[in-house]
Amino acid sequence: MNLNNISAWSIRNPVVPIVLFVALTLAGIMAFINMDVQNDPDIEFPVVVVSISQPGAAPTEITTQITQKVESAIRSVQGVRNIDATSTEGNTTISAEFEIGDDINAAVSEVKNAVDQIRSDLPDGILEPQIFKVATSSDPIAYFAVEASDMTLEQLSWFVDDTVSRRLLAVGGMASVSRDGGVNREIRVVLDPAKMQSLGVSASQINALLRQQNINASGGQSQIAGSRQSVRVLGNATNAFELSQTQIGLSGGRSIKLADVATVTDGFSEQKSMAFAGGKQVVTFGMSRAKGASDVTVFDDAMVKIAEIKKENPGINFITLFNSVDYTKGQYKSSMAAMIEGALLAIVVVFLFLRDWRA
Repeated sequence: MNLNNISAWSIRNPVVPIVLFVALTLAGIMAFINMDVQNDPDIEFPVVVVSISQPGAAPTEITTQITQKVESAIRSVQGVRNIDATSTEGNTTISAEFEIGDDINAAVSEVKNAVDQIRSDLPDGILEPQIFKVATSSDPIAYFAVEASDMTLEQLSWFVDDTVSRRLLAVGGMASVSRDGGVNREIRVVLDPAKMQSLGVSASQINALLRQQNINASGGQSQIAGSRQSVRVLGNATNAFELSQTQIGLSGGRSIKLADVATVTDGFSEQKSMAFAGGKQVVTFGMSRAKGASDVTVFDDAMVKIAEIKKENPGINFITLFNSVDYTKGQYKSSMAAMIEGALLAIVVVFLFLRDWRA
């Protein structure tokens, strides 16, 4: 068959073109049905952010004891173009900009390793450094407030962390569930000076022991399934009783339990943020989708989970504070209407021009 006469051949043999047309049409319809609906495209900026908190520290202390050391460590990472830092009371945020096109996941891993290497040089009172990349997909798609008629604020905070977050994170495409307001779980170790003195144990010994028991350090990198992955060494006590049974070595080969010189309780930290809805203190949380996931699908599946949680816990009430999905759905419907109108207009114009329904 001469390619120059393909049109004539198709007219004489219409079965093959019709089959190809139907196959392409079905493939297009299936791809369209399975297409993810997102308000914004997935964009990863070549920026890695390091956030470190030290409650109660002044900005000058934060700058000299944390910010400058972290900046120096990050500068050793290959590919860093620029570093910006902001220090406020109790917190410092360092942003490292990389070259466009660099593997941002590898950059995050290298920055984590750089910070881990100087972790021992940072003040003892800092919280675990938060290191993450900047991406549009990390923006919350919805915020909710949770109130309960039969729970204290502490119980409600734990309910959101332990039940709501776990159930929602099981939704396909859900990246994170972040809580605001309420209180955080805290295991307290209250030392007994009299018992410590009688047994010859110092506070510095116990402090070193607790740091050793609750380790979260870098273990380097390894090739796993063909990709480079960070390896971390973890050793955290899971509850107050387990921590209280920790052995403390003494001189002469003797050892005692932490519970012998301290009272270990599982409680809650001081409340540092509050959330209100309808004049009542509540606990709020936001949901963020994963890269490549559909805003609409993730939100709808999450609402099903929330309905299940509410049914299982009649005293719990969820209040929608904000969601961007309604706007996304509206934009999607408008786009579909415009597409259908365009297709109909194209059919009408072709018919008026050719005067033939077959065309």
